[in-house]
Amino acid sequence: MKILMISSTFPYPPTQGGTQVRTFNLLKHLSGHEITLLTQRTDDVTDTEVEALREWVAELVVFPRPTTSSLPGGWFGKVKRFGRFLLQGTPPSVLSIYSPQLQDWVDQCVKKNNVDVITCEHSVNEVYVRPEFREQLRTVVNIHSSVYASCRNQLQTGTSENLWRDRLNLPLLYRYEQRYCAKFSHIVVTTDEDRQQIQSYNPPSQIAVIPNGVDFNQFPCRTVDPGGHRLTFIGAMDNLANIDAVTFLSLEVFPAIQERYPDTTLTLVGARPTSEVSALGNRPGITVTGRVPSMADYLHQATVCVVSMRTGYGIKNKTLEAMAAGVPVVGSDRGLEGLEVDSPNVPLRAFRANSVSEYVDAVTRLFEESQLRQQLSQNGRQFIENNYIWERAAQLYEQVILNPD
Repeated sequence: MKILMISSTFPYPPTQGGTQVRTFNLLKHLSGHEITLLTQRTDDVTDTEVEALREWVAELVVFPRPTTSSLPGGWFGKVKRFGRFLLQGTPPSVLSIYSPQLQDWVDQCVKKNNVDVITCEHSVNEVYVRPEFREQLRTVVNIHSSVYASCRNQLQTGTSENLWRDRLNLPLLYRYEQRYCAKFSHIVVTTDEDRQQIQSYNPPSQIAVIPNGVDFNQFPCRTVDPGGHRLTFIGAMDNLANIDAVTFLSLEVFPAIQERYPDTTLTLVGARPTSEVSALGNRPGITVTGRVPSMADYLHQATVCVVSMRTGYGIKNKTLEAMAAGVPVVGSDRGLEGLEVDSPNVPLRAFRANSVSEYVDAVTRLFEESQLRQQLSQNGRQFIENNYIWERAAQLYEQVILNPD
């Protein structure tokens, strides 16, 4: 098959964040097909990274990614963008990185009948697929998480960055997601929760649930339990959901754990920490690393990995990676979304916590009971090995791409 994959996020190196990891690993394991990757490049993408990515595809087409600095500023600019959202139905977050040159490339490619399938790797790329394309070829949107459900969850949990904006946006996002999903012949999501959300828009839609996976070469299982009182959180530190998670963890959960165990440390591991995240490193016991060569090295040093997400839909790569590395996990409902880890009919694979007291109780148990840590380490690793490998995810994705129905 001739597959055109569109990703506004440059998916290399595949350690930068969830979008990059999923996109790269799916294209990597679809190498039996003729893949053209159409992507955008920000200023921090190096020529070396471009050439490294080129090795994995038949053709790599790269356009510069528009910057937010080119958008009108101030209240006038915000009102103008919201007005376009209201009238045209496409969110400012999508329009801000839209490239007319990239659109023209897609249009010409379809006009010349050069591809059999177009896949949009993340819903933000849907803007390049015209409704009439569906009459000529297969179109697939790989939704990493529902934008409507994510906004609704932020409002419900009080984690919204801008309360009034999101209240205004919520019904518009519902309309937007409903509209763009109708354009595609097939839809892919990562969790059953997202499938139910998307299915409610359009019951006849063909929706496949394809979870994320783990690269076991990057995340080998640890061979030694370090013991002690070391907590860690991993993830891109410019992601709004992660910023909220580490702020909650550092300011509310961690001090309560320190009261019981004064020598406890917390390491926040991930690239591009914002000033807000960097400031957390000034608090006693907390270290902010920035980008590191190996996430696994920091996971292996941790007694417990805490996934304190309060918002953000979809399966979390950070959770899968911590479990693959053999590290006991304490996670929230959002952090453990889509994972069967603590139901009555399965071995205990992670602890669930949503309040400060629940986090403290779970972490305390793991600090105190080495046998329990070993149990979660073994069960978690086996769970990932059996269910969350990229080769299997790519096979399921290939079935969607090849399915003639």
